[in-house]
Amino acid sequence: MTVTDLPRVHAPLPAAPTQPLLPVVGADLRAPLAGGGDARYVNLDYAASAPALRTVADHVAEILPTYASVHRGAGYASQLSTRRYEDARATVARFVGARPDDVVVFVRNTTDALNLLASCVPDGGEVVVLDLEHHANLLPWQRGPHRVVEAAPTLAQTLSRLQVELSRRPAALLAVTGASNVTGEQLPLGALAGLAHRNGARIAVDAAQLAPHRRIDVVAGELDYVAFSGHKLYAPFGAGVLVGRRDWLDDAPPYLAGGGAVREVTTDATQWALAPARHEGGSPNVIGAAALARACEAIEALPEGCVEVHESALRRRLLAGLDRIDGVRTLRLWPDSGSAVGVVAFTVDGYAARQVAEYLSAEHAIGVRDGRFCAHPLLARLGAGDGAVRASFGLGSTAADVDRLLAALERLVTDGTARPYAAGADRPCD
Repeated sequence: MTVTDLPRVHAPLPAAPTQPLLPVVGADLRAPLAGGGDARYVNLDYAASAPALRTVADHVAEILPTYASVHRGAGYASQLSTRRYEDARATVARFVGARPDDVVVFVRNTTDALNLLASCVPDGGEVVVLDLEHHANLLPWQRGPHRVVEAAPTLAQTLSRLQVELSRRPAALLAVTGASNVTGEQLPLGALAGLAHRNGARIAVDAAQLAPHRRIDVVAGELDYVAFSGHKLYAPFGAGVLVGRRDWLDDAPPYLAGGGAVREVTTDATQWALAPARHEGGSPNVIGAAALARACEAIEALPEGCVEVHESALRRRLLAGLDRIDGVRTLRLWPDSGSAVGVVAFTVDGYAARQVAEYLSAEHAIGVRDGRFCAHPLLARLGAGDGAVRASFGLGSTAADVDRLLAALERLVTDGTARPYAAGADRPCD
């Protein structure tokens, strides 16, 4: 997208929700302002780590008194914890519409899940990925045979490129994001699964940005593997999951060798357990798994489609408002993409992304993300190699949050900042 000199049409902003879908922890947080005083903190950084749902925080407080190790103890607390842990596994499976024989492996986060899957790809099997991926779905594959396909100017052309690449030489796996963590645009997972399967490959979905926003159905979508993080799904207690077909997980070496991953051990040899225990060595994160399961239950209980309606209204309002502000450029992958989740990235002429983010925080108590969003190749291709600003929202967001951001940006381009802000040095993964 390019900024033109055409006059902007200042039509009324579209209506958007005034109430959150579910209560989140920190909704009443106040932040200090650089000029003195404070203001209600506006969290528009859900895509980095979403706040905990109130029901999740309450559930964690409720179960902490009976927390104990799992799978090992005969005591009352240990039995309760074991049951909660395995019940959480079943809840997550139901949340993504998994097949009856699929495996749910609890890990730390999406990055951990995709690294685990990378260790399970059969020897010599190539992995095909797009260049628009988050580093979590790009770097793990670089350790083995892989091919990177450059996304085309349109979504339709991108699918054609993938078809050509998958048919050109056999691949074991197509690994794709469910929704871009930079632009929020969704990828057509059903069509991609069809491409992969017709060419003898499996498909793995990085659902870190998709799972909090849209229903996932492994069976209906014919997906082989799905990975996502609790901290992006309103359960920031250190758990993530990999859900998918058993055979690769049973055949691969244990991801983390240790107690709980074995059947029998001698000083000379080990007989490993099957998945999921095979890849959950050591004491598992029982609290994190239970928190993630409660978040899944809370989202699953919402009326069908209401999350999409809520976030789409906020997204339309934000995009329309950004379009009214001179010098603001929104980033987009394809002109023919369809649905998108609550993630919008943009740049502001004359200001580094870090300066914009620091201004929004210090002078308006608004939290956004700035940088390259762990997607360096994509930002470079979108013409924002030095970084952009990302606003993201979710279940706890309202139109008032969007309007606060738009008013602050309007003031920035009109009046500038009240104090200087450094452009900022490169940060890890930024």
